[in-house]
Amino acid sequence: MENMRLAQRIRAFRKLKGLTQQELAARADISLAVLGAIERGNRRAEEQILTKIADALDITIQELKERN
Repeated sequence: MENMRLAQRIRAFRKLKGLTQQELAARADISLAVLGAIERGNRRAEEQILTKIADALDITIQELKERN
């Protein structure tokens, strides 16, 4: 469940910034396959990867993890 909530937030922020998965993966210096698996909730994102994604989205890691 936690993976899905985080996956939805990553996808929402990515779309808000007008980025494709490929663009975000390149900015975050992670593979497209890894980002896709995280966005689908099939892979748990390690803290290091979450930091890269947050930086690439120009948001804080707290914003990425924030609960609504």
